[in-house]
Amino acid sequence: MIAHPLDRRSSLLAWARPLLPFFSLYVTFGTTLGFLSSGAPLILRARGVDLVEIGLLQLINLPVGLTFLWAVAVDRLRLPGLPHRIGWIVLMQGAIIALLVVLSRGEAWALPVLLGLAVATCFCVATMDIALEALVVETVPADRRPFVASAKLSGASLGGIAGAGLLVGYYDVIGWRAVILGVAALNLLCLLPMLRYPEARLRRHAAPSERGNGSLERLRVLAPRILVLGLYFAAMFALTGLNNLVLLDLGVPLHEVGFVTGSLSPVINLVMALVSGGLVRRVGTLRLITVSALGMVASGVLMIAASAIGSAGLAIAATLLGIVGGGGLGVPVFNMIYRWAQGPRAATDYALLFGAAFFAAMPLRVAAPALAAHAGWPAYFAAAILFYLLAFAGLHAAIGRTLAADRAAGRA
Repeated sequence: MIAHPLDRRSSLLAWARPLLPFFSLYVTFGTTLGFLSSGAPLILRARGVDLVEIGLLQLINLPVGLTFLWAVAVDRLRLPGLPHRIGWIVLMQGAIIALLVVLSRGEAWALPVLLGLAVATCFCVATMDIALEALVVETVPADRRPFVASAKLSGASLGGIAGAGLLVGYYDVIGWRAVILGVAALNLLCLLPMLRYPEARLRRHAAPSERGNGSLERLRVLAPRILVLGLYFAAMFALTGLNNLVLLDLGVPLHEVGFVTGSLSPVINLVMALVSGGLVRRVGTLRLITVSALGMVASGVLMIAASAIGSAGLAIAATLLGIVGGGGLGVPVFNMIYRWAQGPRAATDYALLFGAAFFAAMPLRVAAPALAAHAGWPAYFAAAILFYLLAFAGLHAAIGRTLAADRAAGRA
């Protein structure tokens, strides 16, 4: 019997509706951080702010890597009147909106004041993020988490396109106040679906946590995984994080570099996020990350050749291939972080697994341009490929052990 088109549409809507709260909040995550950390610095630079001062704006992202310092409060404290995680999400979204309203009045304020408001806003965004990720771990069945990860990365990519692209492109028409108030309104609008999310009911049916015998035991379990993720995040940045600088060195005009890395990149990531959730189910986690990693390595090899012969076209192709490979790794890696955070303190575990690992990669982010300048691009990318292969081998082994343990326990 052939299903009626209306029945298929109703089934698709019923399947996708539970993903809407997560997708919506990650649209605001991508838009808010995209504008504050990428869009606003461009606007301020165009207004004549010195490059040294613009560099200080990288501090805006610092709270994302430090959430493990206050995640324990998100796990232990419950706000009155709302479920545990949703209460924190509402509190942080309200604070984000209030800070953005204040920031909208500060177009002519001194840079330190603007930076302080932006860092405070990022603190709230990062705290909302760990509460939201804990909600995923505690209420979403394991077989649905790849699709939540896909919704997350899709929403963040779409928000990045808006925050770092569209709002900057139309800034001259809209203006500072209207742009930031628009971001605030989006934060309010995208909070509404989460208010209807049945956290309490879903928590009762959640999978059992992976519990240790106390804090030290839990840290012993997580520490190797934090190390693996930290090395992987650092290696991924080493291999792809400086591609925009290579393009500039090879003579690609600034506006074309911006188009490739600022516009095409989030679009490709959006597409990859949309398809990766299904691919995890169909081809398996290990196969998908292996194929994606091979694409990353191939992009590095192409970049060696491009920088050696001075080919801008080959460098652009290498950059796009790296974006596709990285996009294929996003959903399975975050899905595994959800699995590893399935403990008695999900927000703290997620903050350690992602935030601490992200923070551990910061020294390389700072040092990588100097290393490339000293060694030259071909030698730099050759070393980056070796580092990436070693880091990926560790990640592959850690994921393989977890999947094997799940199969042995009858959970996969």
